[in-house]
Parts: sequence; structure tokens; C-alpha cells
Amino acid sequence: MNAHTEHLLQVGPSGQLEVAIDRPAGSSRGMAVIAHPHPLHGGTLTNKVVQTLARAFVLCGWTAVRFNFRGVGASEGVYDEGRGELQDMLAVVRSQAPDGPLCLAGFSFGGFVASQAVAALHGQRDIQKVVLVGPATSRFGVAVIPDELRLRTLVIHGEHDDTVPLQSVMDWARPQALPVLVVPGGGHFFHGQLPLLRELVQRHLVA
Repeated sequence: MNAHTEHLLQVGPSGQLEVAIDRPAGSSRGMAVIAHPHPLHGGTLTNKVVQTLARAFVLCGWTAVRFNFRGVGASEGVYDEGRGELQDMLAVVRSQAPDGPLCLAGFSFGGFVASQAVAALHGQRDIQKVVLVGPATSRFGVAVIPDELRLRTLVIHGEHDDTVPLQSVMDWARPQALPVLVVPGGGHFFHGQLPLLRELVQRHLVA
């Protein structure tokens, strides 16, 4: 994301995992772990939406941790339909954010994985904020957000998303009474709207 990004390899469930870390200028408020889109459709830790999320967290004082799922980039292993990818994300949390305040975020397939990580870690960790952008509700079993985390959760979706229909996200959110922030005219990748996306995430992080 910038010249100061740290790149490292850590041990994961299927071998090494590639990790990128960006730190805020001052003291860190905690760690934000961000998951990328579908590994079989070009998703990596350098995805523009993922980088936008990382930038928003850093600007709000959080250390942003991005990582490549198994089989992507320098990460070892093969795609596992979300099961192994959840274990990858939990491994990154354990290694890079073992304690203290934690945020979990993801885009598309990564939103699905992040939701499952929230479910797995709820009650064990101090989850401060959750950010799900274009969560893949029409394709995967996005987890229900725990009651006490719903006001800490931001769901952003593009009005004209043709990868994950808005209606699918609304159907997932409705039983939870979980608000969804809809970006008018927005597509799945928020082309031309990344500065707006960053601003919306920043507003949520400082609220």
C-alpha cells in the first residue's frame, strides 16, 4: 500500500501465509485484520477495496493486517471453499493480533470469511469494529452477527452490484435488523467510488 508496508511470512494451517502490515503514524489503537476476495477469481491482499479498507483503518489509528489466503501469492496450500480460509484468518489473528482491541473486516468472499471469524472469536476477544464490504451472501454462508456487535458492524453494498445482488444482502440482514449502507450506483468493486468507501469506513471507525 505504501513504502512502509511490512511484508512477512508466517506459519499457517497449510504452510506459510503471506502477510502485509501497515502501521499508523502514532500509537496504535489495536489491530485490524482484513480478508480479500475470492482466491479463484483474482482476489489478493493487493485488491483495491482491501487496500482502501487498510488505508481507512491506518488513518483512524489502527494497525492494518492484510494477508493472502492459502494458494494465493506466496501463501502455501490450495483453495478450500472457505473452511481452510477461515482457519487462515484465525491463524493470522493469533499470530499478528494475539491480544488487545481487534477489528475484523473483509470484502466479498473475504466478508464471508470475516463474518465466520467474528462468530468464532466472539466472547474470546475484544472485537471493536466489524466492516463487511459486498459480503458474498448469495454464494456463501455469511454468519449472523452477534447481537452485541451489530451496532459496531458496518455493512456496505453497491446498489448495482451484479456479483452479489443487493437483495441477497438485504435478505441476510433483515432477520438481524442489521443496517446496510447502500452506495447509489455502486458496483461490486466500487469503481470510481473508493474515496467515498474509505470515508464511510472512517466515519464508522471514529463513531
